[in-house]
Amino acid sequence: MSQGRDGVITVISPHTEQPIAEVPAATAAEVQAAVAAARQAIDDGPWPRLDPAERIAALRRLAARYAERGGELAELISRQIGAPISFAQRAQVGLPTMMMGAFCDIAESFAWQENRPGFFGAEVQVRKEAVGVVAAVVPWNMPQFLIITKLVPALLAGCAVIVKPAPESPLDALLLKEMLDELDLPSGVVSVLPGGTEVGAALVGHPGVDKVSFTGSTAAGKAVAAACAANLTTVSLELGGKSAAVVLDDADPAAVAAAVRSASLSNSGQICNALTRILVPQHRQSDFVDALAAELSTIAVGDPADPATQMGPLVTARQQQRVRDYIHSGVSEGARLVTGGAEQPDGLDTGWYVRPTLFADANNAMRIAREEIFGPVLTVIGYGDQADAVAIANDSDYGLAGSVFTADTERGLAVAAQVRTGTFGVNQGYTMDPVAPFGGVKDSGYGRELGREGLDGYLQTKSVAVAAG
Repeated sequence: MSQGRDGVITVISPHTEQPIAEVPAATAAEVQAAVAAARQAIDDGPWPRLDPAERIAALRRLAARYAERGGELAELISRQIGAPISFAQRAQVGLPTMMMGAFCDIAESFAWQENRPGFFGAEVQVRKEAVGVVAAVVPWNMPQFLIITKLVPALLAGCAVIVKPAPESPLDALLLKEMLDELDLPSGVVSVLPGGTEVGAALVGHPGVDKVSFTGSTAAGKAVAAACAANLTTVSLELGGKSAAVVLDDADPAAVAAAVRSASLSNSGQICNALTRILVPQHRQSDFVDALAAELSTIAVGDPADPATQMGPLVTARQQQRVRDYIHSGVSEGARLVTGGAEQPDGLDTGWYVRPTLFADANNAMRIAREEIFGPVLTVIGYGDQADAVAIANDSDYGLAGSVFTADTERGLAVAAQVRTGTFGVNQGYTMDPVAPFGGVKDSGYGRELGREGLDGYLQTKSVAVAAG
């Protein structure tokens, strides 16, 4: 992606390194107009005042249209960010399609009002009302999933939403806007503003915005939180991660390797909840390292348009260089490079590719163990006993996800209770189940998406006391 001085975003294929589209970046005037229209929709329009059933019906119509055009969406996402077409179909589009139906189901059973007998004799009505104008700022790695998990609950809540897609991935967001326009929603209820950091900064710092929902890096999240604080704007932050897979001594190496591959290397490792620190018992370290190396050796790297491809390129040349720098850092700090490396994969002369890479004999003080790489790099760290494993898992600035692998589920649940993180899996990577709230602690952010909690994040609570008699 590049943005020229004329305000045009050039979308570049990570596979061919050639331009595939140009999109106008939103101007400062367009940001102001979108906020004003959203403000009008909230303050005077019908959308937040509809019965929730009417909003649910509208979103179910969107879900049906979305499913019809899913193939187009998957192709756009694959071309923009280099995701293998099979992964784009299954996860980048299939998962959001499923999420929309699940969110509507949650909204149908949601307690929009609760009546309580007041302590002083009055009846107390506790109402849930739309928080107002929402700025949804999303990154490029899972563009539709991240838009849908913000947009749909916000719309179900009665909010007006301004979506700011990343400049690397504006095309799918604009196609989604076409589908939304077909719903004939009230004016100002949804806007899409492609652009870079300047558009995002204008949105999150705007006094007309009531809530910001941001997904991105921890550094950017801190800047967003500071901008929101100036206006006391509500904000939720889903940020980076450096999640640990705690492998107990009774786990099966082949099963662990298959699960870690799925949970860590999908989308070329460009997923925030990837399991990138693999904690294994010292006395069985070679068993797990060998199994992981064998698993990584089977990954088909290549053209994302090929259905046989299992791993595509990274999203930009900048991201490719960043990941290669981390690989060099791991070697220089003394970790053992088991497989992979910083060289271009065989047979790929162009494209921003990185080999699936595995380090062993690492420790938790190394950069490859402490910093989010956001690429296909796994780091194996040995531990002494179970308490040591938990301590290493918790020795991180992040707390987004994590997993434990064991033949004893109860033992795994005991570990889950001790690891400080927002989400966790037992004998699997954390799955984005629509009924389960998702989010992090520490430098991984705050607030929750998905589940009833995700819907509630776009609502504010009002208490109304009605005098007896």
